[in-house]
Amino acid sequence: MDSPHGAAVIAGGFGLKGPRGWAFRSIDIDAAPGSLITIEGASGSGRTCLLLALTGRMKPTEGRCEVGGLPLPRRMAAVRKFSALGPVPSVSELDPALTVAEHLRERALLQRRFGDTLRALLHPRTARAEAAARVQEALRAAGLDLAALPKGDRTPVRALERMEALRLSLALALIGRPRLLAVDDTDLKLSDTERAEAWRLLRALADAGTTVLAVCSQAPEGAVVVRTQAPGHITATDPGTPGAAAGETEPAEPTGTADHEGKKADAFAETGRS
Repeated sequence: MDSPHGAAVIAGGFGLKGPRGWAFRSIDIDAAPGSLITIEGASGSGRTCLLLALTGRMKPTEGRCEVGGLPLPRRMAAVRKFSALGPVPSVSELDPALTVAEHLRERALLQRRFGDTLRALLHPRTARAEAAARVQEALRAAGLDLAALPKGDRTPVRALERMEALRLSLALALIGRPRLLAVDDTDLKLSDTERAEAWRLLRALADAGTTVLAVCSQAPEGAVVVRTQAPGHITATDPGTPGAAAGETEPAEPTGTADHEGKKADAFAETGRS
């Protein structure tokens, strides 16, 4: 990547409450730029809500948080500009009917239209060359070899293996050269070998300078770990000590059916998705 630089993530007593109760609460994070930050916990424990809040896409309701030096929720829009989502179910999923080339072309077009400088917009030939260079750069960083796919870049997403789909999602996110890259369900449905491969990839991106925020069921050794627990309880851990709990909060308010997907949707709607 071209002179990558990550965003520091600092939070204390960070929480989000929707109409149906707490999605997460009492989160403490102190991560330097270029860190690999993992949100570890069981499905339904508020992991995705926290990921979306830290990238400026869900509005927190208590505590303090700064991402790249910008306070949340006051600077949510600015944080969204330098953060990018990899695969997040129901938010940034790949379209199985599109080919790899179509996904890349669409993302490059969006980057040219909404993310490039005025100078690039005034010089379309330069902008096209820059877009092509960004795509190739992102593919290299994500480790996706188009020639190795069954039909090259004409391979439909539905024909991709799980790791190939993950690499494509990361490449799409990296086209914008984000300072913070967020990935949901990082180790879902991966074999032990694939899981190790995924963590090597994310670690390499972090080592290159991009701060990586990854939801997982089990964090790799050496990551900055934030651990979520069963609905209503949040436990944060100290950086680099995946096994040591720092504390546990009081139970959340009763939610009836404990519908955390509903909480996620309610809180996400509060941001206006702007």
